[in-house]
Amino acid sequence: MADKHRHNQLGQEAEDLALGYLQQQGLTLIERNYRSRYGEIDLIMRDQQHIVFVEVRFRSSQRYGGALSSVDIHKQRKLIKCAQQYIANTPSRLGFRFDVLAISPSSQQHDIQWLTNAFDEF
Repeated sequence: MADKHRHNQLGQEAEDLALGYLQQQGLTLIERNYRSRYGEIDLIMRDQQHIVFVEVRFRSSQRYGGALSSVDIHKQRKLIKCAQQYIANTPSRLGFRFDVLAISPSSQQHDIQWLTNAFDEF
């Protein structure tokens, strides 16, 4: 149980880092931890032209390919279905995109990689 609590705490810290980073880049938070029957979207944000669905990945090691490679086709499909439900309930004239923010620890601070338009939506 302690491992699960620690995992959840690390996930929350990674989301906090991601949120702060994206806000510094000019994005605005719409919703955090949006849940549907298909799963969860970590962050829903807005830039000037898009609603941005953000998957935050934290990896303490590069073993198994690191954070970016962990968003496989199955995870992408879940995110797409969840986003479709959000869009159906929250119409917008803005475009949509999926970004992945990968956070890995480094010696001084966290290394953040932001992959915009990480995969095609529909």
